[in-house]
Amino acid sequence: MENKHLKALFMVVNAGFAEDVIEIAREEGVKGATIFNARGEGSHHESFLGITVDTEKEMVFCITDEHTAEKAMESVKDKAGIKTAAHCICFTMPVEKTVGLTDIGE
Repeated sequence: MENKHLKALFMVVNAGFAEDVIEIAREEGVKGATIFNARGEGSHHESFLGITVDTEKEMVFCITDEHTAEKAMESVKDKAGIKTAAHCICFTMPVEKTVGLTDIGE
C-alpha cells in the first residue's frame, strides 16, 4: 500500500508504563501497538555491588496517520511525558510503504 502520510510512532517509557501510554494513544485514535522490551543507556550509570545496572525500558511502536500521530504525541507528552514516572519520549519516522495493514488513517 502506498503511503497516505503514514508515520511510525515510537514511544520509549520506563518499564511498566507501556500499557498506560498505549491507552493514552488509543484515546487519540491509534488503533494498535507493539511493545518491545529494551534497556536504557545514558550518561548516568547506576552501580550495585560493582555491577552496572541498566534502566529497564519498554518501546511502544505504532503505525498511524500523521494527524493521529501528532495528537497522540501531544497527549502522551501531557500525561506521561519526561517529567512523569513514565518518563516517555516520543518520535516519528515516515513510512513509505506497508503490507498487511488495514484501517489506518480512515
